[in-house]
Amino acid sequence: MSVRRIVVAVSGASGAPYAVRLLEFLSVHRDELELDVHLVFSKTGRLIWGDEVGTDPADYGFPVYKPGEMTAPFASGSARFDAMVIVPCSAGTVGRIATGVSTNLIGRAADVMLKERKKLLLVVREMPYSLVLLRAMTTVTEAGGLVLPASPSFYSAPADRTELLDTVTARVLDHLGFDNDLVTRWSGSLTSGGAIARNAPGAP
Repeated sequence: MSVRRIVVAVSGASGAPYAVRLLEFLSVHRDELELDVHLVFSKTGRLIWGDEVGTDPADYGFPVYKPGEMTAPFASGSARFDAMVIVPCSAGTVGRIATGVSTNLIGRAADVMLKERKKLLLVVREMPYSLVLLRAMTTVTEAGGLVLPASPSFYSAPADRTELLDTVTARVLDHLGFDNDLVTRWSGSLTSGGAIARNAPGAP
């Protein structure tokens, strides 16, 4: 297996715990999956991380970049990174990516992913969606990105916040191509032993 080079970006929207769950998985499995992970924050993303998480992101052992470090490896297509996840992804970040305005390292890295035809996942944390945002998400999708909103699911009957977060994190990992068992997978009708039926209170 060749080394997979991944950029994880945290922009200025509520939802930093989603980034935590993704980074925890990548950190635990980095050797097994041969991962080279790089982490970048927007200015507001770092502030929100402080409020919602409070830990030092450097503790994961990945290199951490500031928004103005435009000399970071993944700011160039020749560095050959494989994928980028922006989690959470703010509406403003989507808009700037859609118009090709690289005002910071996150925008530049996203631009690189699109031009190099690499995976770009935007875990959008916003509601409701304005027409401006819908059009921006359409543009990014047409350019090759994947909009993966932070919309938790409930058919696996998550028991706590971590399990709820994992209903989104597992889908992000799926689209990165990483097998995971963070959630109970959908296995059929709710009335014939599906996930909810198996995990509902009082279920055998």
